[in-house]
Amino acid sequence: MIGAIGLLLVVVISVAFLTSHGAGTAGIPAGQHLRMFAAPLATSTLQGDANLNPPCTPARHDPRALNVCLMAKQTPVVLAFFVTNSGGCERAVTALQTVSREFPAGQVQFAAVAVRASHAAAASAVRRHHWTVPVAYDRDGAVGAAYGIEICPIFELAYRGGVVARRLIGEHWDYATALAGQVRSAFAPASGAG
Repeated sequence: MIGAIGLLLVVVISVAFLTSHGAGTAGIPAGQHLRMFAAPLATSTLQGDANLNPPCTPARHDPRALNVCLMAKQTPVVLAFFVTNSGGCERAVTALQTVSREFPAGQVQFAAVAVRASHAAAASAVRRHHWTVPVAYDRDGAVGAAYGIEICPIFELAYRGGVVARRLIGEHWDYATALAGQVRSAFAPASGAG
C-alpha cells in the first residue's frame, strides 16, 4: 500500500513538473515584461555574476556590463540566450549579428547572453565568431533562471519599454533570413508598437 502511494506521488509530481517546465514555458511570453538585469560583457574586464536589480540610470551604469533596463528604455530589443560550445546555439548569435546589420543604429538594439558560461568561455566564443553585438555572460545562471532558459537558442523580441513582442524558441531561428523576418514584422514602423 505504501509503495503504491509512493508511486502515485512520483507520477503526480512528474506530470506537474513536465507540464510546468516543458519547452513551451521557456523564456518570457509575449505581453509580459522582460526581466531586467545587468551582466558583465564578455569583452570587458568586469568579473562576477549578473545583477538582477540593475540601476536603470546611465549615471549609475557600469559600461562594462550589458544593462537590459537601459537598452529597453531607448529602443526595441532583440535578446538571444545561448550556451557556449553548442553549434546551433552559437549559430543563433551569428544570425543575430547578421540581422543587426540590417537595422540603422538606434532603431533596434541586439545583444546575447551566454547562460552558465565563464568569462573565458564567452570571450572565446566572441573571438572565434567575430561577433560585434554585445555578448554578456551569466556565470551562475541567475539570468537564465529568471528567463526560464531550458533550451537554446531563445530570442526575446521586446518593444521599447521592455514588453515582449515575440519569443522565438529553437534552432529554426538560428538562420538570419528567418530571424530577420520576425524582427522586421515585430518592429516595422507601421506596427505602431514601441
